[in-house]
Amino acid sequence: MGSHRPQRLDMPSYHPRVAIVTGAAQGIGLSIAQHLARDGIDIAVNDIPSKALQIQQVVDEIKKTGRNAIAIPADITSEEEVKAMVETTARELGSVDIMIANAGIVRMSSFLETTMEDFDAITAVNFRGVFLCYQYAAKQMIKEGHGGRIIGASSCAGKEGLINIAVYSGTKFAVRGITQTAAKELGEHGITVNAYAPGMIATAMIGVVVDTQKSPEREAQLAAARKLMGLPPNTQSAEPGVVGNVVSFLCKPESHFITGQTISVDGGLVFS
Repeated sequence: MGSHRPQRLDMPSYHPRVAIVTGAAQGIGLSIAQHLARDGIDIAVNDIPSKALQIQQVVDEIKKTGRNAIAIPADITSEEEVKAMVETTARELGSVDIMIANAGIVRMSSFLETTMEDFDAITAVNFRGVFLCYQYAAKQMIKEGHGGRIIGASSCAGKEGLINIAVYSGTKFAVRGITQTAAKELGEHGITVNAYAPGMIATAMIGVVVDTQKSPEREAQLAAARKLMGLPPNTQSAEPGVVGNVVSFLCKPESHFITGQTISVDGGLVFS
């Protein structure tokens, strides 16, 4: 066991009211935003500016459930934009209790053919972007003094490297590292820091673009993704909601004794 600062994870003033969810226009981020809204949490919906219409659609959907929501198009690789996103959320929704650093990208290529352009683009979003979201959310939570929940997106590829996604795998291992360090440093402020590590989740990120469940086209897309990443043909897949359920629990006050963990949500693909 490593030494670290004394923990104060059961801060009684923590009450989840407002969450920022990055990459929330679709896929896992959308599912997380929907789950948290059903839990009674107001949502700052973030994604890249080019998805402004989709962001607004998510906001409108959440408002129909009776929760408040705001649209914050922003590039999480920009320190200034992340800072503004956090400040805007605190000003317009009243606080920042939860940060879900979900946004990520993948570009598939063999290790030998990976370009530095791809390397820089992937690390900018998946590592730098997550770090900035963790850092600025933590600063705001400490300022507000009520504790909080910071949760980031790792991957099964952040526990075991997969072929054709070397840089993506590297960034997801990195998320586990900063999650552990942040958990050690922020516990004294009543802030827990965790990550989720999805496996084969049927989203556009892995090339699944057909919405109809179990259609021949959808199954072909999943099979192609498994082959490209070197996964067994029988590797299970699931819908984004399985991740939303896990994140929902991690945001609750009852989860205060879980921190520094990267929780696999992969149907048993990786045991670690």
